[in-house]
Amino acid sequence: MSDRVYVIAEAGVNHNGDVGRALAMIDVAADAGADAVKFQTFVPSALASAGAHKADYQRRNDPGDDSQLAMLQRLALPFDQQRRLLLHCQQRDIDFLSSPFDTASATFLLDDLALPTIKLGSGELLNAPLLWQVAASDAGLILSTGMATLDDVRLALGVCCLAGDGIAPRSPQHCRDACEPSRIADRVRLMHCTTAYPCPPGDVNLRAMDTLRDATGLEVGYSDHTTGIAVGLAAVARGARLIEKHFTLDRALPGPDHAASLDPAGLRALVDGVRTVSQALGSAHKRPGAAEMANAGAARKSLVAAAAIRAGEPFTPATLTSKRPGDGVSPLHYWALLGQPAKRDYAADELIDADEAGHADPA
Repeated sequence: MSDRVYVIAEAGVNHNGDVGRALAMIDVAADAGADAVKFQTFVPSALASAGAHKADYQRRNDPGDDSQLAMLQRLALPFDQQRRLLLHCQQRDIDFLSSPFDTASATFLLDDLALPTIKLGSGELLNAPLLWQVAASDAGLILSTGMATLDDVRLALGVCCLAGDGIAPRSPQHCRDACEPSRIADRVRLMHCTTAYPCPPGDVNLRAMDTLRDATGLEVGYSDHTTGIAVGLAAVARGARLIEKHFTLDRALPGPDHAASLDPAGLRALVDGVRTVSQALGSAHKRPGAAEMANAGAARKSLVAAAAIRAGEPFTPATLTSKRPGDGVSPLHYWALLGQPAKRDYAADELIDADEAGHADPA
């Protein structure tokens, strides 16, 4: 496993169906230093029925008609335009990801574009036919877990395990019984997520990442729908191996996700922050770092004469103290020296010799 946190810049549908805007978003993601830029691939009529209503956040951020299908038709990018996105990602040296929402879209991403990794959104966690289709392929799978219980996650992982064996699930219990995450650990990663746009920080529950990791043994990341970057950085500090965040060219644009997205400057700040936090995590060993060892002599203390001491005179609390610098006898030997005769004369503030009393070791 790489120590590098994988940052996914989620373009989603923030291109508003404009391929030119989508191409510009790839440039923004690449310039920000993200590892991947992710879009959404769907056939509107296969994703939503004519009677499907918008979610509350979609009504709030995309006012107008209440039809989810009409909204999706405005936001969809045809398959041929997504080929252009893949090519531009290759030119900009950034991974192209997309989330399919129907079987035709999954087939296009897996077979036509031959993507090595597929990301499935939280709404598809229990969409067994689509999940099975992706898990049965050779592609890696990043699976978001918003709206899910731990049992839901086990059901989904059971589908993945069965798909690896080419077996169709017979029932939810069949999926539970088949759930052996260790079998798919090399190709399935989980994303903790709260499906709210924007998500209040109090609903994030970053500790659930620990639960997912402990229960499955899989690599765990965080898909962040809060505003700003603080929670995403906290997730990295808590051990997230992947971070996904929506971004937009302009938060004032109409559409369901712009208001909860980062602008280009915010995306760059997120990526920079993730790299800094990752570097700061360092090692679990508690030991002095190279940067601080040079300061030890100046910051720590040594035993010194608190007043003039004549040879043969015993060290006392009145004549022995600790002061900087720290390259002499450690103050840990203070009590051992009390009452012992000085081997030579000391002037006030002079460092005590290491061989005093024979058992005083240098710091």
